[in-house]
Amino acid sequence: MSIDGMNIHMETPRVIHLFNDDVSVLLTQRARTMPVIAHWGPRIHASDHDLSAYAGTSARTGIGGLSDVPYEPGILPEHSYGWGGLPGIRAHRAGAAWSPRLNVISVTVDGQALAEGDAVQRQSGFVSITASDEWAAIGVNLEIDLSRSGLLRTRVSIRNDGEGLDHFDVIGVDPALRVPTDAREILDFSGRWGTEKIPQRHPIVTGTHARESRRGRTGLDATTVVAIGSTGFDASSGRVWLCHVGIGGNHEHAVERSDGYLAFRGGELLLPGEVRLANGESYQSPWVYGSFGIGLDAAAARYHDFLRQRSRSTRRPRPVTLNVWEAVYFDQDFNTLAELAARAADLGVERYVLDDGWFRGRTDDTAGLGDWIPDQVSWPHGLAPLAEHVRGLGMEFGLWVEPEMINEDSDLARAHPDWILRARAGLPPRFRNQQVLDLTNPEAFAHILAVLDGLVTDLDVTYLKWDHNRDLIDAGHPATGAPAVHEQTLAVYDLIDQLRLRHPELEIESCASGGGRVDLGILERTDRVHTSDNQDPLDRSRMLRWTGLLVPPEMLGSHVASPVSSVTGRTSDLHTRCAIAFLGHFGIEWDIRELTEEDAVVLSRWISAYQQHRELISTGRVVADGDFDQDAPALRGVVAPDGSEAIYTIVTPALSADSRRRVRLPGLLAEARYRVESARPGSLGPWWLSPSWLDATAPLDSPAEAPSYSGSLLAEAGLDLLTFHPDRALVLRLVRIDA
Repeated sequence: MSIDGMNIHMETPRVIHLFNDDVSVLLTQRARTMPVIAHWGPRIHASDHDLSAYAGTSARTGIGGLSDVPYEPGILPEHSYGWGGLPGIRAHRAGAAWSPRLNVISVTVDGQALAEGDAVQRQSGFVSITASDEWAAIGVNLEIDLSRSGLLRTRVSIRNDGEGLDHFDVIGVDPALRVPTDAREILDFSGRWGTEKIPQRHPIVTGTHARESRRGRTGLDATTVVAIGSTGFDASSGRVWLCHVGIGGNHEHAVERSDGYLAFRGGELLLPGEVRLANGESYQSPWVYGSFGIGLDAAAARYHDFLRQRSRSTRRPRPVTLNVWEAVYFDQDFNTLAELAARAADLGVERYVLDDGWFRGRTDDTAGLGDWIPDQVSWPHGLAPLAEHVRGLGMEFGLWVEPEMINEDSDLARAHPDWILRARAGLPPRFRNQQVLDLTNPEAFAHILAVLDGLVTDLDVTYLKWDHNRDLIDAGHPATGAPAVHEQTLAVYDLIDQLRLRHPELEIESCASGGGRVDLGILERTDRVHTSDNQDPLDRSRMLRWTGLLVPPEMLGSHVASPVSSVTGRTSDLHTRCAIAFLGHFGIEWDIRELTEEDAVVLSRWISAYQQHRELISTGRVVADGDFDQDAPALRGVVAPDGSEAIYTIVTPALSADSRRRVRLPGLLAEARYRVESARPGSLGPWWLSPSWLDATAPLDSPAEAPSYSGSLLAEAGLDLLTFHPDRALVLRLVRIDA
């Protein structure tokens, strides 16, 4: 089909309407051109006839149907039709074939062919569109999927069909999810080590707002998600499109605005020459995800549902976890670690994780990575005695590993210097005193897989804390220097997949200097994220909230650490540390040998409360309030799907001109009546100003009498709360009593 074909806008299009209870995606595909998102947002109701008629309302003839025919950019915008923004496919063949014009060959919906001019409506559904360009000698497959919960995702495969021709070099593939131009604001995130997920909010302007990561992992400064929404959107109001690129390698999130057009686009950032397709070879882009909702929480709920359907974390209650890193660091021996295990078991801990420092030569972070056998000095009898001791106390045994990394001071590096990624003869700069192991090398891959398999088998390890402590800088294939980040990322996924095939019940935590690898590429293969190396509860409250736009609470590692934060130096009482850790995957990272008898009783009670309520935390709908009002308390909660119960953590503002605020409790059933229980800090302010409702509440799970109120009053009018003292954490439990 030539661009001057006058009938391109006159033919009856294919129309596909995918929907669930509250969201619709309307796709139109005309003649041989790639599909356009005509609507993505609130649920629409229309007949097939109406949809077909509507699909033609944007058609324009241009000048006599022959010139200046306006181009409607689709999911893969094409430069060859006059698109002035970033093309969806950027590629070339020895400098030619760089401006492809795709002709659609077939369209299927849930595997059934859709004829030209037909309309179909499906509650959720999977769309596959095949296309080609004979001039460029490529084949393309575009996949579009709407889950039952309303999460939209798309990806693209490109195949080189040029038999006898040069390689086809792929520079980038970025599908675009179009949103209405009345969306006016962007919310994304920045950060650094120990300070992940700092929100930044700004208006949409003409041009491109891009967040790029060339770190070879998601990145401590990564935005993770980008929210595009109507003016003033917040947790529960305003139209919001929450978007994400599902890969942990180099990637880009971008918002592009031009004449009558607004879209989120994203994809893998490919390094020069990284994807060169020989005849018959293909490149598949990562999934690009989008979720529409009224408010951030409704949009986030679709991601939570997606992960809850896939993760092992939904199969059983989340075990209360002790990680020993901040208790002993590299100073390991059996007696100390055994004593920590005994103390942990007494508190009610269910999983014990031995962190960095257990393997050969590992007395600090300068040596040992790659030599995954127990250090003979620290562990003369190996790790089996500790693992057996831990299991004998009724706990699972977990282990820290960093399989993708290697120290130059290691036996593995000395034996195989050719297994270290590098773009030139010399090694890349050291970060955390380490380099990156080349898992694209089949021998290196097989070696690490065998080592991990052996550790899990021999020690009956049920949980791996899988760390990744450096960016992939100057990461090339050692033999050629060609860039290796793309293939390394896929090799890591394959390594995890193969390990879990051998050990179906093994759980894995994604850790990368804290929250440096949080994305759906890794989370489809792991069960938990290490939210941050910073355990300071006040900082952690922010990180749990914003990381939680993508990750459900039961997959967010949330630990009680020592009174003085090792990262911020700030001192927090035990109540605050426990209260903020409660709505997550609860754990401890602290030398619990320091516990006083009084603190041991308090911590044990919190553990017991978590064990009693973790099913709600793992299944409930996340709600929040106060995100963008510095004078307001910050609220984060979970509400049971049937509205029978809810738990909220409320943190008073650090600085406010108000000594009191009304706090609304979102998510409750308006017609229901709820009993109010609380876990209170030592003080929210002067005792004589404490509101009567709070003084009358019973402790969590107490049989004592407690006040009750209608869900409508609690959700719409709210409860009067002291904000006199800053940074105080209060936990409320609401239980329906009229059912």
